[in-house]
Amino acid sequence: MVLRSASADLDTAALRKARGAFFTPEPLARYITDWAVRSVDDRVLEPSCGEAAFLLAAVDRLAALEATSTGQALLPHLDGVELHEDSAQAARELLTAAGVEATVTVGDFFGVNPGRQYDAVIGNPPYVRYQDFSGESRARSRAAALRGGVSLTGLASSWAAFTVHAAQFLKPGGRLGLVLPAELLTVNYAAGVRTFLLQNFEQVDLVAFDERVFPGVLEEVVLVLADGYANGPTDHFQLFQARNADDLANTTTPRLWRPIPPAGKWTASLLTSETLGAYSGLLATESFTLLETWGDTTLGMVTGNNKYFALSPARAAQLGLSKSDLLRLSPPGSRHLRGLSLTTAALTELGDAGAAVCLFRPAGEPSAAAWAYIAEGEAREVDQAYKCQVRKPWWRTPLVKPADLLLTYMNADTPRLSANKAQAHHLNSVHGVYLKPEHRALGSDLLPVASLNSMTLLGAEMVGRAYGGGMLKLEPKEADLLPVPSPALTKAAETALRRLRPQLVRLLASGQVVSAARLVDEVLLIGELGLPEAEVKALRQGHEELTARRVARGGASHVHRGDGGTVSRRANSNRLRRP
Repeated sequence: MVLRSASADLDTAALRKARGAFFTPEPLARYITDWAVRSVDDRVLEPSCGEAAFLLAAVDRLAALEATSTGQALLPHLDGVELHEDSAQAARELLTAAGVEATVTVGDFFGVNPGRQYDAVIGNPPYVRYQDFSGESRARSRAAALRGGVSLTGLASSWAAFTVHAAQFLKPGGRLGLVLPAELLTVNYAAGVRTFLLQNFEQVDLVAFDERVFPGVLEEVVLVLADGYANGPTDHFQLFQARNADDLANTTTPRLWRPIPPAGKWTASLLTSETLGAYSGLLATESFTLLETWGDTTLGMVTGNNKYFALSPARAAQLGLSKSDLLRLSPPGSRHLRGLSLTTAALTELGDAGAAVCLFRPAGEPSAAAWAYIAEGEAREVDQAYKCQVRKPWWRTPLVKPADLLLTYMNADTPRLSANKAQAHHLNSVHGVYLKPEHRALGSDLLPVASLNSMTLLGAEMVGRAYGGGMLKLEPKEADLLPVPSPALTKAAETALRRLRPQLVRLLASGQVVSAARLVDEVLLIGELGLPEAEVKALRQGHEELTARRVARGGASHVHRGDGGTVSRRANSNRLRRP
């Protein structure tokens, strides 16, 4: 039975979201608690306890342990910390109704000095992104993490410091069981947390999910089960897989993963040994390199108000703007960059269809029509946007020169490289890749073709990050690490890749990315490199599985492969099957 306090009704979903509080589904709380609490003598802490989901699970766990003990009386020592007064009162009422006395302190957990007094620290830390995590609370959190030897960047969300601080309340040999965002595995700012876990615990287990476990929340989670505090280090962790919160009794056989270095992303732990072997093997050769070898990836221009600055040709004509007032622009967004190139003809066609292919940016003295449009912008308070306020004049967007290649960075399927043959300027809805002089001719022509292979598609899932709605996001520093064919391999396959171009154009136009990649695999991976079919298959399967995980957590029940088919998930398995 789920107990509920009247005090909880005073809290609202909006208030909980503002402080990063998402109450934990009962199966998660019970699973972690049953793992962490092992004796009737255990002292248990739930920081940021909300309505005491974990402490209530601990009451049941301790009662079960008492029933199997040798007549030892149950005197539970349960403590909680909660920032929100109403939630703290609700927790007290629920614990009293469960027949136990527990101490629930109201306050900021980061303000509580740690003492090594608990056998188990369990809970679901608040998840507040760095944009909303500021002021004294952020300062206290960073100081708390630093006491644990972890220096966090300004991009760190609240859970990162919380994890380090919570561990410092454990006795030597104690256990830490937390529900954390799955970005623990992937984001750069969590590097210190990943290292901390492996350095300070004797054993670290993770449980990942095929499906989202928090209703209405896009963020994916992992369970962290860290045992033997102060008895580390360990050089590995085990990864278990469950379909959802109700399927925790049926986790898969764990995979053991040794991250090198410990601070590096742990995404590779989600791969099978066959896929990881094929992927690592190719990275170790000179045939595949990182995108940064070819050139620099940078952000696009920030206008401050795309609706004002990005204009269709029809709108520019209506305003009477002259050519000197406008620049050629790749339209906002990236839907038009799903082929191999952006040509002048394609840009003209987009403009004729009403796309915003003109950037309002008078190069010198604005025309009379431009001055009128500037006045209109001021009347609409466009000049009050932050990016407009900090530049002089407000209507002149800082230029970024046309890139050699355009790289999509928010993707439902996979990032795409397109040759910028139109020499259009680009906004920050895409990245620009500026090729090194020695690679410019070859890269502009063939890197968009060569990068359509299963190794690069898998690499994008490895170096990128899952975003809301199942999108794959690739920041410039992550794009630098994208594995792509080397200039030497691309040059060696030049003739065959050129012959493929017409077929690839047709396949990409119909959304068949995976089919296009198979053709490039035949040329590069099998033809040039002589890779065994089993290894190519492993790379394809790895890409398919990571894509399926990402899209599934975005809310879809089937994943479109990009070749007209779908991938569905099988219960109690982290493997995928084709229908």
